[in-house]
Amino acid sequence: LEVRRTTRGPVIVASRTHRGFLRRLMEMEIPEIYNGTVVIRGIAREAGSRSKVAVESRQQGVDAKGAAVGQRGSRIQAIVAELNGEKVDVVLWHEDPAQYVAEALSPAEVLNVRIDEEHKIANVVVPERQLSLAIGKEGQNARLAAKLTGWRIDIRSDAGVAAAAGGDESRPPAEAPADAEAKA
Repeated sequence: LEVRRTTRGPVIVASRTHRGFLRRLMEMEIPEIYNGTVVIRGIAREAGSRSKVAVESRQQGVDAKGAAVGQRGSRIQAIVAELNGEKVDVVLWHEDPAQYVAEALSPAEVLNVRIDEEHKIANVVVPERQLSLAIGKEGQNARLAAKLTGWRIDIRSDAGVAAAAGGDESRPPAEAPADAEAKA
């Protein structure tokens, strides 16, 4: 994804780990993305492991997520195969930050999202049984959701919120990196 000038002439450096690679794969496999009916609003990627892609439909009646995944997952499976088994989660982009954060944490069920605009923190409540799913293996789901949305995400269980009503059980929120990698 870059061209370097050397004494022997230009050298093209391509990377399969760059989020732009995933974007181009999706454009090749998904006609609605290629023709602009569906647009990619953000990509958060931990290459070789998992990615989250936020999509939005530009045309009334077109399901952006359904178009990206394909019938019975056919389109996304082709992309996963090209990425050697890297999981790719497709989520809907929302203008409302609370809805977007909730969508980005899928497959976890989100009960409530409280947005702190001043500090750019999303306080999320999930059912107790969904807490580990929302956080993900080694925090991966929360980390990718934070990269994708650009918000710091603090996830708590509904039981934890009830218990914390008397005191604060502090855990640092997942943070979006300073380089804002999710920007598409």
